[in-house]
Amino acid sequence: MQFLNIHLLNPFWWLATAIICFKAFAFVDAAFRREDAYRAADKKTKTFWVVVLGLALGADLLFGANPVTGLLTLIGLVAAIVYVVDVRPAIKLLTDGRGRGGGRSNSGPYGPW
Repeated sequence: MQFLNIHLLNPFWWLATAIICFKAFAFVDAAFRREDAYRAADKKTKTFWVVVLGLALGADLLFGANPVTGLLTLIGLVAAIVYVVDVRPAIKLLTDGRGRGGGRSNSGPYGPW
């Protein structure tokens, strides 16, 4: 029980956990987006983003996320932030917010308005 209390009170443990969760979210989101949406948004390919985000997440899971001195952690965090802030909104705009959906449409669920 002493082991759990030490980690729960450590703010760096919470920060490292948040970084890993953020990278996992970016990786899963990139993996489920359509390949052609990346090209249509004029961003790097899906393979590029999945590999970069997968390596960033894998390095943290393998070596541990150290947000204070870990250069790999910080580089991977920057890549995940770029994906979430720049690439993801551009792809969502083209796919109407769905990973598999078609483009935007002016018609409602029951026909044109």
